[in-house]
Amino acid sequence: MGASVGNKGGFVAEINVTPFVDVMLVLLIIFMVTAPMMTEGLEVDLPQTRTVQVLPADSDHLLLTVRKDGVMYLDEYKVTIEELEGYLQRLVKEKNKLLFLQADKAVPYGVVVDVMGHIKAAGIEKLGVVAEREDPKKK
Repeated sequence: MGASVGNKGGFVAEINVTPFVDVMLVLLIIFMVTAPMMTEGLEVDLPQTRTVQVLPADSDHLLLTVRKDGVMYLDEYKVTIEELEGYLQRLVKEKNKLLFLQADKAVPYGVVVDVMGHIKAAGIEKLGVVAEREDPKKK
């Protein structure tokens, strides 16, 4: 018999990356589908209006939520009215982020004005207010 031309029975010294790439693509698709569902936030019954500005999707903003029981959350962290100015100074003013206020429609007007006064006292000039688009079918 002649000499063997190829290395037919030996080990391959290369890493097969195809299964790794397949797994990573599946994980990427899963995260792309589930990420928008994770940013729902706290449940608040927002007031309705005809024109609504859409909340920016980027992460360069903070959301201050006032629930109908009077409890406030800065993003998902519970804060009191006494702590609010300090947090706003550190998280919004110093980091140059945008602040949006969403309050339940059952919250008394005086509470919302008080919260807005604390926001102004923290030195924040620009404040966005979150509302829902009015449904013309409900009229």
